[in-house]
Amino acid sequence: MDDTEWIADHFERHRPHLRAVAYRMLGSLAEADDAVQDTWLRLSRSGADDVENLGGWLTTITARVCLNMLRSRNRRREEPLPVHLPDPVISPDGETQPEEQALMADSVSLALLVVLDTLTPDERLAFVLHDMFDLPFTEIAAMVGRTPAAAKQLASRARHRVKGAGGPDRARQRQVVDAFFAAARQGDFDALVAVLHPNVVARSDWGTRHPEASVVVRGAGAVARQALVGGGWPAARLRPVLVNGSPGVVVTLRGRPFAVMSFTVADRKITEVNTIADPGRVATIAAAVLSAE
Repeated sequence: MDDTEWIADHFERHRPHLRAVAYRMLGSLAEADDAVQDTWLRLSRSGADDVENLGGWLTTITARVCLNMLRSRNRRREEPLPVHLPDPVISPDGETQPEEQALMADSVSLALLVVLDTLTPDERLAFVLHDMFDLPFTEIAAMVGRTPAAAKQLASRARHRVKGAGGPDRARQRQVVDAFFAAARQGDFDALVAVLHPNVVARSDWGTRHPEASVVVRGAGAVARQALVGGGWPAARLRPVLVNGSPGVVVTLRGRPFAVMSFTVADRKITEVNTIADPGRVATIAAAVLSAE
């Protein structure tokens, strides 16, 4: 095996880990793949002769690429969309593919990714690399151009924002989600309110073509009314799926994917509903699951 083949072989061994880092950093599957590809190009150009710890070096390069992408993204978004949800990873309910297991190894819920999107690029890098991948603050500090103490403070601020973005066990979540849809189909406002937390937040992301439809609705009464008015549940088919490891659904209308919905549940109450209804994104996200039917 020559040097080129050796480098390619070892890079492929690290690819799932690098993609997991990039996905947590960027919240976009396409951008994560771009970041990993950029890392490969840098490795193929520079070689690995002077690299003692290839895995650590690749993680650092990927993180730096992601940090630059986040900073560039923030500069471009002078007028951000009203609502933009990260890309979810979905799989059939009860099944998780090996590549999805790598992405979801530490239960990165869509709710967590939504919170990560509110962090500054430096905060996100510090939290992801330290709290999710155990990198020391001395290495993180060099990436963000700060002292280790300042990098630790970045992670601390991020941790405070992220706290509480998890959820209970999957079976209990599914029961609550099923109760939500049963109440919506029956037009039962009181039953809907009963499964919603008083301070529930519902986000709808319709993409760039329909920004006026992208809204955030707050409160049990308002979210229940939205479910009754906009759901169209009798005409829809609900395909149970796992959305970043948690129960959710793919909604299809007339055989075509219409929306991907995920739920965050705490104490048997829905605290968040995140809906992606951007036609292009939904078709891409749901393709693997629907093709398996």
